Amino acid sequence: MEKEIKLKPIGPIYTPYKNTPGIPIQGRFKKEATGRIEIFPEYQRGLKDVAGFSHLTLIYYFDRSKTESLVSIPYLESQQRGIFAIRSPHRPNHLGFSVVRVQKVEGSTITFLEVDMLDQTPLLDIKPYVTYFASRPGAKNGWLTRHLGKRNLSKRKNAGRGFVLES
Repeated sequence: MEKEIKLKPIGPIYTPYKNTPGIPIQGRFKKEATGRIEIFPEYQRGLKDVAGFSHLTLIYYFDRSKTESLVSIPYLESQQRGIFAIRSPHRPNHLGFSVVRVQKVEGSTITFLEVDMLDQTPLLDIKPYVTYFASRPGAKNGWLTRHLGKRNLSKRKNAGRGFVLES
């Protein structure tokens, strides 16, 4: 059943990252990087009680990704992996999500830490991060298991086709 789905942004995400080089692979690797969300006025009431959460999950649109690929070479690998087994922005629907740490909520503005998206990325939704729901003891990390704990995942450099780790 193919059905077109239309989404509309609820506000822009402002970050210090104007282009891809320099963005961490996950926000937790640059814990003090600060971003800001400006929720459009018609959605401001939805922020009620958000300040009570330490972390939020932001769902956004990779609006500058013009490529779609079902297989790609992720930054940790030299072999292709399926797009649904990696976190590339070049997905069929260009959707991304990040868990960020709330710094403050004032009016229609959320200031947060642990940024890993480009400046002025369209925000589609916000969900509270709830450890009781999100944590899964015994969860497997698939092909990434062999990389975790072996290298400093927080450092990477642009290598043309993507990103590689700095040892």
